[in-house]
Amino acid sequence: MELGRQGEAFAAAYYRDRGARLVGMNARCGRDEIDLIVREPTGTLVFVEVKTRSGRGCGAAEAVDARKVARMRRAAARWLRGRPYSPVRFDVLALTVVGRERREGREHVLFDVERYEGVDQGAC
Repeated sequence: MELGRQGEAFAAAYYRDRGARLVGMNARCGRDEIDLIVREPTGTLVFVEVKTRSGRGCGAAEAVDARKVARMRRAAARWLRGRPYSPVRFDVLALTVVGRERREGREHVLFDVERYEGVDQGAC
């Protein structure tokens, strides 16, 4: 599996482990895509941009600039059309590969995780 997809699968498990329910993954909204959509136990819908990097060179979070946040908001607005109202939040989950291990005949990637909540409000 390609590194970006591994990161997205890890991100889905990360949010599930914290009580969120997966609503969508790689959701196409016009020209844009939302990596992950989860609903927290509070009812908040969280639109997540997952950034995965293989090294510590350029940080994953730095790849999310104001233009990317605007695209996230546009994609979320399209996705939300015709759906009941829910409070929303935009997160970035920045994953950096810190190792790999082999278990049960499969390779597992180990990630360092940085979570930025509310990036549309200047959190990242």
